[in-house]
Amino acid sequence: MTERVVLAFSGGLDTSVAIPFLAEKMDAEVIAVAVDLGQGGEDMEEIQKRAMDCGAVESVVVDAKEEFAADFCVPALRANALYMDRYPLLSSLSRPLIVKHLVTAAKQFGGTVVSHGCTGKGNDQVRFEAGLAALAPDLKVIAPARDFAWTRDKAIEFAEQKGLPIETTKKNPFSIDQNLWGRAVETGFLEDIWNGPTEDVYAYTADPSVPREPDEVVITFAQGVPVKIDGRALTPYQIIEELNKRAGAQGVGRIDMVEDRLVGIKSREVYEAPGAMALITAHMELENVTVERDLARFKRGVDQRWSELVYDGLWFSPLKNALDALIADAQKYVSGDIRMTLHGGRATVTGRRSEESLYDFSLATYDTGDTFDQSLAKGFVQLFSLPAKIAAARDAKRG
Repeated sequence: MTERVVLAFSGGLDTSVAIPFLAEKMDAEVIAVAVDLGQGGEDMEEIQKRAMDCGAVESVVVDAKEEFAADFCVPALRANALYMDRYPLLSSLSRPLIVKHLVTAAKQFGGTVVSHGCTGKGNDQVRFEAGLAALAPDLKVIAPARDFAWTRDKAIEFAEQKGLPIETTKKNPFSIDQNLWGRAVETGFLEDIWNGPTEDVYAYTADPSVPREPDEVVITFAQGVPVKIDGRALTPYQIIEELNKRAGAQGVGRIDMVEDRLVGIKSREVYEAPGAMALITAHMELENVTVERDLARFKRGVDQRWSELVYDGLWFSPLKNALDALIADAQKYVSGDIRMTLHGGRATVTGRRSEESLYDFSLATYDTGDTFDQSLAKGFVQLFSLPAKIAAARDAKRG
């Protein structure tokens, strides 16, 4: 029986080459599945047509922009998700959603194999296959670039031999992944970590050093979910899209870092995430106002672990699901407004207000009206310091 391969199709070099390669290598029929995650750029109808031109027997395009924003970006925002305290998980968030739609397509079209364009050096192979193992363990997986030792040069040569309709050439060496939550750029001259990125690397953000007028924005949250910009009710997708434009125009969200990949190597990545970084900055500050101290301290560790799990491809894992429950409970009172100034590559909080605020002006002020009983502080400090005092006395005895 002819195998039916469901391919995660991006329209780029690796997945375009994969269609005729899999058809020849496995004598298989290839069903290409492209998922619209708000990445912009090429028209999805053009990508759908390209898959057919490359030899796919079916080409499916899924509009998942609103789903991605609400079910993946918003949970990441509520977790203040930043891998290594810097990377906002843009590629990591998209993979489990793509996997979900690959499984759906496999059921619809009788797919027996799932394929992706990842190499053996990257994290995405794990994200795809760990997700598939959780959702459809009966499906076989093949990764042509990894399993058949494709190099980029070989892929370009194969594409030229087959006359495939793709634009990637040796003169355009970057590997780019982008979606609503941000944009990732790697390879090419960026592999030398001494080389600084040039302006042509960027597409979501303007040069932050160019003088321009600042942009003030008010973001409204309800239980940790962004619901308004400047008083206008919008969906999460619309909010992220607007902040990508406004924060991006101010150069917000450029990240150049060397990160620890799951496979054990270090990798240089350049990211642009203007909307994500503006929203995370605002959400963190609203949590500072509304979340009780011990819960806030504990949640910071939970946020870090959540980010690591998602980066490592464990979106569907029991631990991640359990952490989701804690994070959701911690968002009960994270409602209110954050005012920010977007300017010079930074999103700076300038105001906060919330009916759920734990900030008490009468306790915080040093002026008339102060209700904080400072007479209680002396005994508190003495008791708080007592363990250190006792230990110091012991140390002194031992000389």
